[in-house]
Amino acid sequence: MADIDRLPPLPVPPLALMKGASLFLDFDGTLVPLTDVPEAVEVDPALHALLRRLHVALDGRLAIVSGRSVAVLRNLFGLRGFTLAGSHGLEFAQPDAPPHAPQRLEAVDEAQAKLLAFAADKPGLLIERKTLSVGLHFRQAPQWAESCRELAERLARETGLFLQIGKMLYELRPGGADKGSAIRHLMREAPMSDGIPVFLGDDVTDEDGFAAAVSLRGNGILIGPERATKAQWRLEHVDAVRHYLNESVAHLTS
Repeated sequence: MADIDRLPPLPVPPLALMKGASLFLDFDGTLVPLTDVPEAVEVDPALHALLRRLHVALDGRLAIVSGRSVAVLRNLFGLRGFTLAGSHGLEFAQPDAPPHAPQRLEAVDEAQAKLLAFAADKPGLLIERKTLSVGLHFRQAPQWAESCRELAERLARETGLFLQIGKMLYELRPGGADKGSAIRHLMREAPMSDGIPVFLGDDVTDEDGFAAAVSLRGNGILIGPERATKAQWRLEHVDAVRHYLNESVAHLTS
């Protein structure tokens, strides 16, 4: 059943999965390695070239679905020429077109101010201001994990914001959207509607995307260590993703 977590081990996805696919790609931990500082991520020329080749081979049926904002995906990582769903499905942008996004809520600014005050005397904690949300990273200060959780949960209650839990990250953002809703939205529109959804992701935040893809008779591909997941396939790490996508391009164009 699509709504029941599949238990590992999971097989490596076959290249045939990409035939007729509408490809949805998470960004951090899938296309690029996770870093201690979000701004330290780099998109190398080889990745740009690979994404462009995939875009052509799939007749435009490629979208990046990320917790990052559309602005960051475009301005920091050079992804303007692709369909983007940013901020966990709160923002959308077609290639080179203006993004569609709600206004930033005052509650997010309030939460950000309290998070900054909390982190001021705790070296290693990082507060990330996003377009529509704010994130509390504790990857470099795991000793504060419990305090971060308690604060994030309290702020979610006080502000009414949605608490998004990621890898050593608590993010406060508006609710009403996730990576699954983003995939469903994009699958209602051309060119994505012409294919079968395949979603690659690594984090627990990607489980909604796996569930959506499977519910639409598509496929989810987990990136990283084995765990309970709604994905049906698995690749070990970012390098394995690069290899699989390069092989997929060759398979699609042969």
